[in-house]
Amino acid sequence: MRAHLMAAVISTALTVTSASATVVISDDAGGKMKDYATHFQQVRDSGEPVVIAGKCVSACTMVLGFVPRDRICATPGAVLGFHAAWTFDDSGKRVVSATGTQDLMKTYPASVRAWIARRGGLTPKMMYLRGSDLAAIVAPCDRSRMASVSRSKRSGAT
Repeated sequence: MRAHLMAAVISTALTVTSASATVVISDDAGGKMKDYATHFQQVRDSGEPVVIAGKCVSACTMVLGFVPRDRICATPGAVLGFHAAWTFDDSGKRVVSATGTQDLMKTYPASVRAWIARRGGLTPKMMYLRGSDLAAIVAPCDRSRMASVSRSKRSGAT
């Protein structure tokens, strides 16, 4: 009986701990869209808040489309970088993927799509969202979220 009670207490503690963790994104250079879609769907489903505390570029920016806006904040040092999706052609050369870029754009909320459109759309050249433009799209972190950065799960390249 005592073992069952102890197991129940431990299980509850682990559930509370994992549900209340904060995912911190910093120095994330991106990667394959499919991998990031899977990762951010898991973050969304976990209920964990996300703090963007540094560089989040390329596929990392998909966080904005998968995790609810009210669970994401950005620190003053946050910067998001956007570019067109790419693939390799038959010769192994990196080329823009029109369908990949369309899929990427579909993941973003309207505010991000509008910001990108005002800058001419996604191209192979990186465009950066930071400062007041970022604060208009992603809420700045409050003090409690900033404090959670030091005791949280870090999310970098997957």
